[in-house]
Amino acid sequence: MDTTQRELIMQRWNVIQHELLPELRVEGPLTPKLEKVVHILEWVRIEEFTGSNWCGVGRPPVERAWLANAFVAKSVLGLNTTVGLIERLTIDRALRRICGFPLCKKLPSEATFSRAFDEFSQANLGQRVHEALVKAHLGDELIGHISRDGTAIEAREHPSRREAAVAEAVPAAQPSVLPKEESPSEASAPVPETPPAAKKRGRPRRGETRPPAKESPMQRQRGQTLAQMLDEIPTACDRGTKCNAQGYKVSWNGYKLHLDTADCGVPIAALLSSASMHDSRAAIPLSLISAERVTNLYDVMDAAYCSTELREHCRSLGHVPLIDHNPRRGEKIEFAPAEAIRYNERTVAERSNARLKDEFGGNTIMVKGDAKVMAHLMFGILALTADQLMRLRE
Repeated sequence: MDTTQRELIMQRWNVIQHELLPELRVEGPLTPKLEKVVHILEWVRIEEFTGSNWCGVGRPPVERAWLANAFVAKSVLGLNTTVGLIERLTIDRALRRICGFPLCKKLPSEATFSRAFDEFSQANLGQRVHEALVKAHLGDELIGHISRDGTAIEAREHPSRREAAVAEAVPAAQPSVLPKEESPSEASAPVPETPPAAKKRGRPRRGETRPPAKESPMQRQRGQTLAQMLDEIPTACDRGTKCNAQGYKVSWNGYKLHLDTADCGVPIAALLSSASMHDSRAAIPLSLISAERVTNLYDVMDAAYCSTELREHCRSLGHVPLIDHNPRRGEKIEFAPAEAIRYNERTVAERSNARLKDEFGGNTIMVKGDAKVMAHLMFGILALTADQLMRLRE
């Protein structure tokens, strides 16, 4: 049913409040956090996207829907590790029932949880559930502003080394006694490549032809499909540096999460990249992903996204770009008074990033690899999305 209307939102709220929660309170009181877990799992409905691969041969696997519910609950409860989640499930019977684990059976081992998490990361479970959740509740609504921003994600892994293309030096051949004859080793020796000539500065001479200027990533993206753009985005762990709100440079090892947030606080689309990638390279792919899910009027971005190509791309989608001007050693162009008021809506992106990190596990990355890091973040984004949708009832 369409739960974006207030009457239907209250209908779902009444079903949970007066039917499901009283049944769970029979075994003992429920904490506010556990009640929040119940509401979020009811909104997310992740069990509808977890299938079973068992064909009746061998030992049946643990139900993946129970494990997926447990990982969402882990983000809501702020548990840092899988061991902590298993300990909480062992002593908390109410949480065990909420996630779906039977009380008469032993909990799965830590290895089973890890294998299931790896399956969820490879199958992009969090991305598929989040897309369906956004389309179901906001797909038919008109969104005023979508705020786009990137945030640092610290990871517990070493930065990947960039392979530098260094030509191997070939040792000089020793003088042979027979200079006219060529030894077989010399015939098969590789010829070192000559390095390309350095680019000359200044204007070209008369009659001199120079190679065309290198195409910018945003110009190249405008002629590509969404799949091609996503393939070119780097996802390896490396080191990133950016200026914080106070103007100081901050460096970290890990990744960068790019998030599109509606003006109601609901995350619309998410994309993970290397920490060193500039925010503007994720703008066009994110805008295309968000355009497939919702309809919005304004694209709000800070000065890091200031470019002519991005403004033209936003207008081609039927959106009005509100991008803070980057003077780049020139004169800054200020917003018009009406645009300045609309630009203040960009603070919703900062609040979403802060809530994801402080409340839903964005600061506690205990896994390695871009796929698993994205899966961990998507469980938190799912919880954040459901929590913001529940706030719409107010």
